[in-house]
Amino acid sequence: MIAVNAGARLDRLPVSAFHRRVFVLVAIGMFFDGFDIYLAGTVLGTTLKSGFSTMGQNAAFVSMTFVGMMLGSFVTGFLGDRFGRRFTYQANLALFGLASLAAAFAPNMTVLIGLRFLMGAGLGAENVVGYATLTEFAPAASRGRWLGFLAVVVVTGLPVAVLISTVMIPAFGWRSMFILGGLGALVVWYLRKALPESPRWLESVGRNAEAEALLTKIESEVSDPGALAPIVPPAQAPSRALATLFAPPLASRMVLGCTALIVINTLIYGFITWLPSFFVKQGLSIATSFNFTLIMSLGAPVGSAIGALTADRWGRKPTLIGASAAAIVFGAIYPFVTDPVLLPLVGVALTIPIYVLVALLFGVYIPELFPTEVRLRASGICNTFGRGATIVTPFLVVKLFTDYGVVGVLALMIGLLFVLILTVAAVGIEPRRRSLEDLGSGAAEDAPVQEPLIAR
Repeated sequence: MIAVNAGARLDRLPVSAFHRRVFVLVAIGMFFDGFDIYLAGTVLGTTLKSGFSTMGQNAAFVSMTFVGMMLGSFVTGFLGDRFGRRFTYQANLALFGLASLAAAFAPNMTVLIGLRFLMGAGLGAENVVGYATLTEFAPAASRGRWLGFLAVVVVTGLPVAVLISTVMIPAFGWRSMFILGGLGALVVWYLRKALPESPRWLESVGRNAEAEALLTKIESEVSDPGALAPIVPPAQAPSRALATLFAPPLASRMVLGCTALIVINTLIYGFITWLPSFFVKQGLSIATSFNFTLIMSLGAPVGSAIGALTADRWGRKPTLIGASAAAIVFGAIYPFVTDPVLLPLVGVALTIPIYVLVALLFGVYIPELFPTEVRLRASGICNTFGRGATIVTPFLVVKLFTDYGVVGVLALMIGLLFVLILTVAAVGIEPRRRSLEDLGSGAAEDAPVQEPLIAR
């Protein structure tokens, strides 16, 4: 009998209906993650106008979302490495779905804020375990494309949330948005019961019989097992100890992961989400501000799609550095554009490379940096630092905008992008077309890749 060797056996499989099914089951849950993150902007204006909330309570609602996401990111890393990917993504969906349904019946804003904390914990967990789960199923040769398109699904939550809210809130009130999100999450919870556990994780915890049975089933579904390419011998399995994250070769990757997610979270929540406020403060009407923001938001799915299409073709490091450089250029131009036609166009040109970074950092690069044995804990810790940045970013943005205008805000963003470029160039690794096992063992970057038999 063949040794389990889950990584090499998964990497040699041709892309098939099995991979597409796993992608869909992961993606629909991640979509609701993106949908609900952007839900606040559509709901809070209505609660404020109706007198259900105050400005201070709205701020607390947003803050508790990010506090919950930070805690969820951290805790799910430890739960996912201990109890498995399947247990964790089902638990976080149940938490989010039930809390969202309860939020629809909140008697006051205080209760709604508390429930939002629970929803945030589920959202933070989903972001970590969703990307990591698909990482462990996708073949090495096309892993970047699969994960990049998963990020596209997530960012489409922004325009979808806006469009649905324009219909649902006037007709049924703001509570309907929480009902929709909660029911959607619970439907996904039921559908995801068909999503298998990660064979890589099963092998990493010594559940070899389960891993072997699952791999045999997957191989028989995907292709004729006798026609598959020979298996590359596995590298020595890394330690499951948390201490390995703070020793070579993973310590430098932890620094890279934490730095990268601090930068990208600050870009999103220190610039992108503040665009309507910036436009209004610069003298534009609310209607014009909304239109400009909507135009610029189109850069989100475009940028994520570019990241998905280039990750495997150009490599992660060149794409990250190139997108950061493009964002620096357009970020330097943006504050000085006053023409009403050019302003949203330059804004789109700035938004696109930012969301290339979103796709690569959240979806592709960070989960690849760490071996299966510690992947969720490492990703969870990195996401905890990134989400922590979102708590302090609003206060820093307000201070910079008050003192220096949008130039001050963009100066901070440009400075952070330079830090990202230097960090990726100095300590980043290139995972393109390399197996997760080679990456986790610290093998040389020219290590052989197990190619699938058929490329589709």
